[in-house]
Amino acid sequence: MGKVHVVDHPLIQHKLTLMRAVSTPTQSFRQLLNEIGMMLCYEVTRDLPTELVEVETPLGLTMQPHLSGKKLVFAPILRAGVGFLDGMLELVPAARVAHIGLYRDPATLQAVEYYFKAPSDVAERLVIVMDPMLATGHSAIAAIRRLKERGVREIRFVCLLAAPEGLVSFHAALPEVPVWTAAIDDHLNDHGYIVPGLGDAGDRIYGTR
Repeated sequence: MGKVHVVDHPLIQHKLTLMRAVSTPTQSFRQLLNEIGMMLCYEVTRDLPTELVEVETPLGLTMQPHLSGKKLVFAPILRAGVGFLDGMLELVPAARVAHIGLYRDPATLQAVEYYFKAPSDVAERLVIVMDPMLATGHSAIAAIRRLKERGVREIRFVCLLAAPEGLVSFHAALPEVPVWTAAIDDHLNDHGYIVPGLGDAGDRIYGTR
């Protein structure tokens, strides 16, 4: 299995527990995902490159670190991945955004693409792909392969929950792509849902069934 970062900060784990509860209403679920997304963003961007630049403070000149290189790209997998986007953009408001529309065929559990839109120079940027659930791994693999077709070389994947089966499939297909997640749950059920999980993230974000 490739590199997996489990972000076990107590605040993230507390908020995730609230999200798991079937009694948590849509508004709260959405807000909690936004907050966890912001905290995960700290971790996935921890090693971004910096360069020293000259800054004039009220007391004089100093050389201080500043992000270097091209601005990164956030790439949510539609629709549930959008739940991460606002929190991450709060931290990195200058980031570009790509959208990857996929749905899971209920019979085969395979990902089917219906929309793709990315910055024209996406191949020159670090791309952070986001989806709350890494279940079978099919959607994440399809999204990242699509980005690779556009020439993207540096990709990271962020999710809220991962299943062991999904991680195995993901890293069998994409061993070079690191994963950040808040938790690795027990297993997938016969319908491809993470157990104990939190249900269908998209439905819980948007109040649909």
